[in-house]
Amino acid sequence: MVMFANKVSLAEAHQKLGEVSAVFLEVFRRGTLSVELYHPEGEDKQTPHSRDEVYIIAAGEAVFELEGQKTQVKTGDFLFVPAQAEHRFVEFSENFSTWVLFYGPEGGENALNATQK
Repeated sequence: MVMFANKVSLAEAHQKLGEVSAVFLEVFRRGTLSVELYHPEGEDKQTPHSRDEVYIIAAGEAVFELEGQKTQVKTGDFLFVPAQAEHRFVEFSENFSTWVLFYGPEGGENALNATQK
């Protein structure tokens, strides 16, 4: 469900997320770009995704685990996750939320680059 044309307010996205009683909400889509707000509750149950993705921490803090490596993240931090990589947020604060930007082809840009060589 795309909410806005070209401006996305964190407050409005959080409000809409609460209204639909979900942990994520798509707020923008154009071409291969899909933007979501993600607010995990209790446990982050993500599985690997088929496209590359970027996280920008919108609020709170967490420990982010990528392929077994853990790092502390907080509001404003940027994370890149390649397609098919095991990842999740653990030990996140109650107010934790993050923007999620999926982009590019299925299999990620590495898959696209491999076909162009």
